[in-house]
Amino acid sequence: MGFALNLRHFLLRDLLLTKHKKTHFSSSFPQLCKREAKMAATEQQAFQLKLNPLTGESEWVVMEKNPREQEDESLRDIMAHTSYLDMLNDTDRNRAYDLAIRKTIRRPCHVLDIGAGSGLLSMMSLRAMREIVSSPENLPKEGLVTACDSYLPMVKVAQKVLQLNGMDDGIHLIHKRSDELQIGLDLPCRADVLVSEILDSELLGEGLIPTLQHAHDHLLTPNVETIPFKATIYGQLVQSTFLSKMQDLHGNEILASDGLFLSPVGSKVSLSLKPSQHAMHCDPVSAHLQMLSKPFKVFDLDFWRRPDDHQNIETIVKITAEGKLQAIISWWVLQLDKEGTIFYSTAPKWIKSSYNNLGGLGNFFGGLPWCNHWKQCVWFIPGSGLSVSTDEEITVQAVHDAVSIQYCVKRNVPGSEECCRQMNSADLNLFVKPERIALLGDKDWRSAMLAVGRQCLQGRSSPLCVVVDDSLPLSIIAASVSSSSQVISLFPGIGKIGLQYLHNVAEKNGFSLDRVQVLGKMAKQLTMDDIEGKKVDVLLAEPFYLANEGMLPWQNLRFWNERTLLAPLLSETATIMPFKGILRGCAMYLPDLWKSRCSVKDVEGFDHSVINEIMGACGDRQDSHDGPVLPYAIWQCGHNEEISEDFTLMEFHFAGEIQRTMGKVTVPLPNYALCHGFVFWMDWVMDSKESIVISTRPGQGETYWKQGVKLLRQPIKVGNINRKLDGEGVSSFASSVQVGGVFDPSTGLVDIKLDFIT
Repeated sequence: MGFALNLRHFLLRDLLLTKHKKTHFSSSFPQLCKREAKMAATEQQAFQLKLNPLTGESEWVVMEKNPREQEDESLRDIMAHTSYLDMLNDTDRNRAYDLAIRKTIRRPCHVLDIGAGSGLLSMMSLRAMREIVSSPENLPKEGLVTACDSYLPMVKVAQKVLQLNGMDDGIHLIHKRSDELQIGLDLPCRADVLVSEILDSELLGEGLIPTLQHAHDHLLTPNVETIPFKATIYGQLVQSTFLSKMQDLHGNEILASDGLFLSPVGSKVSLSLKPSQHAMHCDPVSAHLQMLSKPFKVFDLDFWRRPDDHQNIETIVKITAEGKLQAIISWWVLQLDKEGTIFYSTAPKWIKSSYNNLGGLGNFFGGLPWCNHWKQCVWFIPGSGLSVSTDEEITVQAVHDAVSIQYCVKRNVPGSEECCRQMNSADLNLFVKPERIALLGDKDWRSAMLAVGRQCLQGRSSPLCVVVDDSLPLSIIAASVSSSSQVISLFPGIGKIGLQYLHNVAEKNGFSLDRVQVLGKMAKQLTMDDIEGKKVDVLLAEPFYLANEGMLPWQNLRFWNERTLLAPLLSETATIMPFKGILRGCAMYLPDLWKSRCSVKDVEGFDHSVINEIMGACGDRQDSHDGPVLPYAIWQCGHNEEISEDFTLMEFHFAGEIQRTMGKVTVPLPNYALCHGFVFWMDWVMDSKESIVISTRPGQGETYWKQGVKLLRQPIKVGNINRKLDGEGVSSFASSVQVGGVFDPSTGLVDIKLDFIT
């Protein structure tokens, strides 16, 4: 069975899930309307988990339900990392819901909105009822909207939006999860209509099934009408070497042939993917896909009736091209109305482009525009895949529980062996992301890491090497390239399971465990007793920390902080690797990402302008705050082009202790283009000769890391000439930009300022 890597890691994971959309059961954090103000008086605080990127420690911070003005900045930091702004910019989604709500609500009734978010669906529902009667004042008492949500920062946003639109008295907004609601206390009676959007890219991951089960059992009338009416999941079988590299570490290792074994056969502790679907924009990899089947239906999930916890569906799929089945790509289609005339889809572009030919399906939304809140999902076939032939029939088994879907494939022949990704209860698993699997199997990266180890340790007599991060490869390399090295791996995120993993791979990698010690602690906890009074000769890191995975690239400067904490334990001739870090960047054309982060005002007739400052939107804003720098994988961000040369903003020298660092550079912008923002990344210079550099730049190992993206308030025309741009006439162009940055060693944050020169 799976092994809990570390409580801090899982708390962070749960926080990230919560921040990106709503939580398990109902989601976001609504707030109490005026009718609940007195009840809320005794319930003034809630908590938010916050991670310190420099220490890797997390803490619960108190968030007031009635915050002081000085807390607005903290709220902005939290909300900028959510996907709500992107959802509100999804005009197809918003239009589809509004059409379905107007079509479904034909009389004053009781509407329940689960996971209310900004209150958009609640306001649509109340407006639909008000339009039925002659005036809002004439709405009968049975015409009401109850909305629930549990994410406190969003509660504050919803309150502002409802007040701005004059609907705070007409919508009963409750700060609870839906499974906490009670008839007679929170709702006067069961609801006649359910509106909800508690969907993730997999469909089920936000607790859709438990939410619907509880709602049908306790909150809804027997003949309830629901929006959406149902969802259908579709899949397609593909061959893809690109995707295969994200799961087949053993196969990649065989091709590398470098003597480093991270995935030996028969290991009882393995580096592996969790047996689950992985959300991913598949359009950027479409050129690397060979379709092996036509799209097929996986299963339906009805909103209008109580769903089952479990379904096991087998589908016979005909193979359309010879190849090797290596992945299943899936997406879903919402049918929002009962009659089947309003649809929304998360399908990839090669599927969406055919929707125009689907006669009789009515309004089909979720067309070709890019959005970031919903992606496709990839299920990786284990190993090297399953060889298939044209016209062969394959059985695809889809099994779902309350929150996830798993697949198994086999030939449609009696006695055929199944090809499944399953956990063996006798094994321990270090689950890592697909991007990490691809990196660990990358031949160039492995070569660089081996060179680092040899440079550090060969020629030294009995060196004491401390690996401060969660790098399993460097721990193996440090123990194997020197026959006399003593290795201490801190493994702050993986702890004892890291030790068990090293036990399994030690013999294959040619080292003895009596020279390796795993402490499972943070750098600040390391004492002279831990190293038996001996000074550290080599301090080593990738740097890679599980707790910082997926965060801004410079937040792995945690290594610099830990090197500083360990200064008293270092020998006078200690080697520090990496040797330095370089913060680099370039100007970018990012139309899709900018549009998804653009400020909103009129969302289907409802003013949402109050959210723009809170969520760090681009576009027309009245406040003076710069937009935040947010982590994105550029290769997943739709259309993107580099429009300047790379520039260096700051260098961080790890030979010395952590300190405030500043940088300023003037970047020429000679080429005619439209600039939407700047992308920043870290180059890790591993050795003092500066011969080994691991870059997190987009386009170099682009699937492995996220970059930091700072979007502009407004796109800026750049170039050193005046000319027409898309028919807008002649105007001045910015010929260069001055980029300034400050690194704060107390927080690990980098503040970046831009000043365009025209």
